[in-house]
Amino acid sequence: MAKPLSILFVSSEALPYVKVGGVADVSFSFPLALRDIGHDARIMVPKYGSVSERRNRIHEINRLRDIPIPLGKHSDPATIKSSSINNPRAKVQAYITTSQKHFDSKKGIYTDAKTGKPYPDNHERFIFFSRSVIETCMILGWFPDIIHCNDWQTALIPTLARTAFSKEFKKTKFVFTIHNFNQQGEFPDKQFEITGLNSKVKSDLIHKKMINLVKGAIIYSDFITTVSASYAQEILKDKHHSNELNAILSKYSKKFRGILNGIDTWGWNPKNDSFITKKLGSSFHDYKQSNKKSLLNKFGLNYSEQIPVIGMISRLDEQKGIPLLLSALDKLLQEDIQMVILGDGTLEMKNKLKDFANKYPKKLKIKFAHDEILAHLIEAGSDMYLMPSESEPCGLNAMYSLAYGSVPIVRATGGLNEIVKEFKQETKKGNGFTFANYKNTEMINVVKKAISLFSKKDIWEILVQNGMSGDYSWTKSVKKYDEIYRNILKD
Repeated sequence: MAKPLSILFVSSEALPYVKVGGVADVSFSFPLALRDIGHDARIMVPKYGSVSERRNRIHEINRLRDIPIPLGKHSDPATIKSSSINNPRAKVQAYITTSQKHFDSKKGIYTDAKTGKPYPDNHERFIFFSRSVIETCMILGWFPDIIHCNDWQTALIPTLARTAFSKEFKKTKFVFTIHNFNQQGEFPDKQFEITGLNSKVKSDLIHKKMINLVKGAIIYSDFITTVSASYAQEILKDKHHSNELNAILSKYSKKFRGILNGIDTWGWNPKNDSFITKKLGSSFHDYKQSNKKSLLNKFGLNYSEQIPVIGMISRLDEQKGIPLLLSALDKLLQEDIQMVILGDGTLEMKNKLKDFANKYPKKLKIKFAHDEILAHLIEAGSDMYLMPSESEPCGLNAMYSLAYGSVPIVRATGGLNEIVKEFKQETKKGNGFTFANYKNTEMINVVKKAISLFSKKDIWEILVQNGMSGDYSWTKSVKKYDEIYRNILKD
């Protein structure tokens, strides 16, 4: 059997500590999957002001107290604490970067809760976090085989380690995963010195006259991945959403690959989910209707088995297709449906959605929040799940929906192309409904198609079972990552 590897998975968010998007789910479930196949996988994340140390059993490590973290000419202290993420199969050690100035004093994660706008010092906050990862490895004398970084918030790590700390990290290889190519960690080049990099490296980070941390990670990582093969193809061609960084990524395409994420099939399993009203037993009907009643009750809507409930859990922004939804809601809500939406986003999007909820109080309800427990109930209690994304790197919620017997209705983009296959009545194959173009007429038509099929209970049951019988685990994907790790360690 191949030798187990030491792997440090670095992310700006991870369950159970904090979640804004799908990267938090991946940062929880993927290290557990690595543990399952024998690797010494650990994670490192920042501790934000909203995270409870007591509830998450975060405690101090004596030798990692008050470490000075340089930011240009000055330094700020970081205390690295310890915790662990667990499920019944495995336990993963977690290192938690704490800093009163950069994280603890802020209620929001990336954005100010009052204004809805990103914190102006985000680049400094995550440069600080990245440097804390380097310093922690050096103090512990632990230089893992692989440091696996995720998105722009951790993108400085490969560049720093390969240039400023090349002796210390000479045996470590770096993997960088792009979860969202829209966000690249850009800031003015006059602030370059806070990176702690030699000025000779500066040109490797300049893109469109700005410092671009993702550009550096593309150049200095040993391998780059993204979260589905379809999204990998899309971003190589996409000048607009990639801020023209696709040209740089194309240069390094030999070390770039798309691998579909998996889900935590223990935590997201209707048979043992403690967050839902009724677990899945021998009767799908009892499971679905019990959860549907609870869900509608929670949102203040009347229950009817015959009226389909459409669920949505989403970041409320353009990438997730909220403008498309807004342009279609008047038409959609003429249909005999109910709709529940959970998410948070810009004030503008929230106000527009609020107007529709006020206009259709018996059909549309919205909760503006990140609520993990309610997210599970939406998957278990809804009949359909809508994802009208303009772009969608992976689409974990489509997998959750399929596993929970909520039929996905999605725009065929990115990872959704791989997860959701159009249901054909003639062959009884497929697990959901798809539309190709980002047009409200196409979305409305496909929702109507789903509503029509919902009334044909026998066929609907086949469609639901097709989805629920799929394998959405990490089993295949973790083997692909294992292969990448081992190949780059040979170089």
